[in-house]
Amino acid sequence: MNAWTEGFLDGIKPEQPLTVSQWADEYRILSSKASAEPGKFRTDRTPYLKEPMDCLSTESPIQRVVMMFAAQTGKTECMNNWLGYCVAHAPGPMLLVQPTVEMAKRLSKQRLESMLQETPCLAEKIAPARSRDSGNTMMQKEFPGGMMLLTGGNSATGLRSTPCRYIGLDEVDAFPGDVDGEGDPCALAEKRATTFARRKVLLTSTPTVRDFSRIETEYLRSDQRKYFVPCPHCGAFEYLKWPQLKWQKGDASSVEYECEHCGERFSEIHKSTILRKGEWRATSKGDGRTAGFHLSGLYSPLGWFSWEEMAGEWLRAKGDAPALKTFINTRLSETWEENYVSKISAEGLMKRVEPYLPGVIPNDVLILTMGVDVQGGGGTEGQRLSVSIWGWSTGEEAWLCDHQTLAGDPHQGEVWKALDVLLTSDWVKEDGTKMKIEVTCIDSGGLATMPVYQYCRERQALGVVPVKGASTRGKPPIGKGSRQDINFKGKTLKKGVSLYMVGTDTIKDCLMGRLKHNVKNEDGSSPGYMHFHAQTDESYFRELTSEQQILKTNRSGFNVPTWIKKAGVPSERLDELVYAYAGLNLLYQRHPRAKIWEIYTKKLLNSVINTQQKRVSSKKSGKSPDYVNSW
Repeated sequence: MNAWTEGFLDGIKPEQPLTVSQWADEYRILSSKASAEPGKFRTDRTPYLKEPMDCLSTESPIQRVVMMFAAQTGKTECMNNWLGYCVAHAPGPMLLVQPTVEMAKRLSKQRLESMLQETPCLAEKIAPARSRDSGNTMMQKEFPGGMMLLTGGNSATGLRSTPCRYIGLDEVDAFPGDVDGEGDPCALAEKRATTFARRKVLLTSTPTVRDFSRIETEYLRSDQRKYFVPCPHCGAFEYLKWPQLKWQKGDASSVEYECEHCGERFSEIHKSTILRKGEWRATSKGDGRTAGFHLSGLYSPLGWFSWEEMAGEWLRAKGDAPALKTFINTRLSETWEENYVSKISAEGLMKRVEPYLPGVIPNDVLILTMGVDVQGGGGTEGQRLSVSIWGWSTGEEAWLCDHQTLAGDPHQGEVWKALDVLLTSDWVKEDGTKMKIEVTCIDSGGLATMPVYQYCRERQALGVVPVKGASTRGKPPIGKGSRQDINFKGKTLKKGVSLYMVGTDTIKDCLMGRLKHNVKNEDGSSPGYMHFHAQTDESYFRELTSEQQILKTNRSGFNVPTWIKKAGVPSERLDELVYAYAGLNLLYQRHPRAKIWEIYTKKLLNSVINTQQKRVSSKKSGKSPDYVNSW
């Protein structure tokens, strides 16, 4: 038989029955460069991956596979096994899409190259990238019968060219909402497979924001499969749920799972057995062509991410909304409700008022900061300084200590004299200890910029700084100061005022999340908890909840959470809180964050000792002691 005939017969030879999981167990080699467990791939190490992989096999009638998986559960290796299977067993044109082109390049370099070279049957199909005319580049891999193209969800050009039988869409929740004005990148990519009757589309991701999560939307359209495992005690099947994980108060090492059927508890040592006996069960009818799989971090195999680690991470995260969001998305594989204010009403917050008085500092407070919002420009109506003083303690537990409105034109001196009274006063704690305000952040972004600069310039020694909200999302709570004063030659003055940019969105994400989610921990600690004094009224809370967060499409086409103001509701008290928190973060630039609470505990103690010494000295001399600010 000559080569032409042999080649022709190979081309018309039907594919031998083989599933992705069978191929992976037989041929796939995990590289030490990309895996913590290098060597032969074993499906029984992650039994829950078998069914999703086999739905991607050519023999399966399923066309679309949706994997809403937690981190460290193996979804990336599932995709890699499918890619290897297609190259070696069922070749055809394929497209692999990452959120951005840069991420696609990173995947190609770190994951695909090692897989292709470490797995012998794949190395035979695709020549090394360094070989001349190999057809193997970073963004394109050619092999007999097909090719693999890589691109980013932010590249319309890469999404709308060559027709492809196989489409892999990885981390789809990080894709832009619209790419180059041509529409949804997932829809653009899937259109490339419409001419193939035996097409396969894989969508994977950890979920993000409820109602805006692509992977959640796709999963809800599917047959919604969950992985049911048997209880080691009663044998009843259930899918693992986070509320059923139990541990002794504050002790994550005692964690066990409580069966919802018999009530018995079992430890993680049983996980390998129950995973092998588990089975996927559809919980919805679906469309008949889309198989959806949801898996939380509770299923992570023994030796990967443990229940103890998960419980510990939860205990650390529950006091901090940003960390809690990450936990819910990446560990529980569930969506996060971003609109905090929808669940935070002025009426609801009134229940959190506590029986301490404004102007009297609770004993636990270690640091005082002040936020000042400036209202009014050229006219006289509504001209004022709106002020809030917040106390802070370990874990950023916070107390509203006082809030006042100082009427007056910011371009005149009288209103600033009134602010001086608050700035230089002794603030007395319940136990009689006196404190000073450490940092005061004043809004300079309005119509009174120059008066704000002048006031701050003259009081830098008292920790007074001008601030302005950053226009770009994702900025740190407070940035590095930049000199604003210049001389007639255009050079900055050494003693000129420094303006600090404030990441208002970042701070609002954090603080509004705390308002919704903060509770006292099992060990009695309250990191991030926000307290309000007895005279905090409903109008204050209405201003505190005066903004809500929605997702808006930015210029790059990405859906980004954006804070918008409610119509007709002032937002001064919210702004003051943002500035006061920015002031706390300014102290982090000047002291080690891990030791700052210890530093200020000692500082307060020294202040008490010095005050007592001055009192003794003043009695002898008949003079009144003067306060010296230590900024």
